[in-house]
Amino acid sequence: MSILDSILKSQGGALVKQMAGSLGVSEGQAGAAVTQLLPALTQGMKRNVEKPQGLEALMGALQRGGHQQYVDNPAKLADLSTIADGNAILGHLLGSKDASRQVAAQAAQKTGLDTGILKKMLPMVAAAAMGSLGKESQGGGALSSLMSGLAGGGGSSAGAGLLGAFLDKGNDGVDVGDMLNFAKKLF
Repeated sequence: MSILDSILKSQGGALVKQMAGSLGVSEGQAGAAVTQLLPALTQGMKRNVEKPQGLEALMGALQRGGHQQYVDNPAKLADLSTIADGNAILGHLLGSKDASRQVAAQAAQKTGLDTGILKKMLPMVAAAAMGSLGKESQGGGALSSLMSGLAGGGGSSAGAGLLGAFLDKGNDGVDVGDMLNFAKKLF
């Protein structure tokens, strides 16, 4: 399952419903916005993982960040603390507010939604994406196994590069099924 599928389908679409309700848009519009915003976030994650100690930083953030709470309790997405966490995540993934504004503007062109709404939605999507990854990594699933295996070798830059190149193979999020196949090739 990809991050996108996890966000769109988790708990019967509760994350998307929460975002839609918080921002006064339809669920269809919120889903379309998530679909447009998420690839920029996964690309940012991929770039970060390819940096020295990037894999370790991601693993640390997933282990201690408590981000899975956003998937478990979608109502938290509207909390000010979640928005602050989402903005911090965006800072790590995209690097600047200008980059976030560009992502929102591009999504606005493709969805027809107001850029202001998408700027408000972006930290929610970032928090939900980290929540989906956090839930998978703490659940002992394929992501956890793959990341532990790559980091077990000292977190080499080669391992980080392999994971980074793999993170968004389909430009729609992390696909756990593909990760399992990738892990089988490594081990």
